[in-house]
Amino acid sequence: MPWAVGGLRLGRAWVAAPDPAALRARWAALTDAEGAERERLFRPTRSRTPAAGAAALPGQRAGSTARFADTPGPCPEPVRVLREPFDEQWLLPDQRLIDTARPELWRVRDEHQLFAVEVPDLLVTAHLPAGRLGRIRPLHRRPGGAEPNLAPGLLPLLGERYGGWVTPEDVLCWILAAGRPGPRGYEVPLAADPGHWRAGLELGHRLLTVQLRGARGGEAPRLPGGRRPYVRSALPGWPREAAYDPETETLSLGSGTVSPVPPPAWEYEVQGVRVLEAWFAARCAHRDPEADGLEALGPAEWPQHWTSELLALVTTLALLAELAPERARFSPGRPLGAAELRAAGVLPAPRWARRPASVLDHQEEGPGGQFALL
Repeated sequence: MPWAVGGLRLGRAWVAAPDPAALRARWAALTDAEGAERERLFRPTRSRTPAAGAAALPGQRAGSTARFADTPGPCPEPVRVLREPFDEQWLLPDQRLIDTARPELWRVRDEHQLFAVEVPDLLVTAHLPAGRLGRIRPLHRRPGGAEPNLAPGLLPLLGERYGGWVTPEDVLCWILAAGRPGPRGYEVPLAADPGHWRAGLELGHRLLTVQLRGARGGEAPRLPGGRRPYVRSALPGWPREAAYDPETETLSLGSGTVSPVPPPAWEYEVQGVRVLEAWFAARCAHRDPEADGLEALGPAEWPQHWTSELLALVTTLALLAELAPERARFSPGRPLGAAELRAAGVLPAPRWARRPASVLDHQEEGPGGQFALL
């Protein structure tokens, strides 16, 4: 996947939140403020200030390119993003508020797109990654899944080698099964043997299904044997802390309880951080006594949809933990050699494949309402 993009840099934490209603409240508070108070709430950086204009984000409403200080406009509709590993939140899609929004990613963001993120192991999401994550590799270079972000010549080579049609999503599934972080970056051996390829493909499709969590119209994964986590006792208006009892497999949020939560789901970590603890902390951040400005605006009571998201997340982490030993044992067998990849024109990937494609079939509004020249 030659084309990779650095992560979005928001520049101000208040533009993203676990609750879309909180973002609308923050926008209202910001636009109602004036002068020095608006400047303080905005949290200017060298890249973005209320007095600076910016181009409209591709795919978002036009008219959001005037200087924020002059014409904020109506609140943009929040969009779903991956804020942290396995933590889906919401973002205000207005480039005037985001230091580095990566418009090239917004241009190819649609219902066909998947994003692979190195964290340093690989995560795959159907939502735009917009947090402190690693490099982002879109599966497709153009909207509509029209062109895969794969080294030219790779799909024909694999189809000939394995005796069948190979899709871009197949390659992504193989990467999930066989790829590993290495000293030179994320390393992906390609199997020389069709049997190893089919085994990796089967494992990778299961990993992808779990990671996507029912996105793109798929069925949400479930734990086998009817071990579905559910709320045993109702959550309070606002749980103050999260605690876990491995013996009863119970996750307590204040006086509320959720079970069964398998120990591997509770212990699941990314970069040394427990995912469930980080997920809960992100939803309590606005209630921190040190929270200031717009970041302190959030729901007064625990929203019901957060509980539903929590149950889905527990299932996802438990299933990934179950698949982890199988993935660790998986071997791609003898890999295809670099000489064969070079002979097929797969290596090295051409320079153009490492850059975003020209995807414009329409004009995009630049700062101040001018059309962008791209």
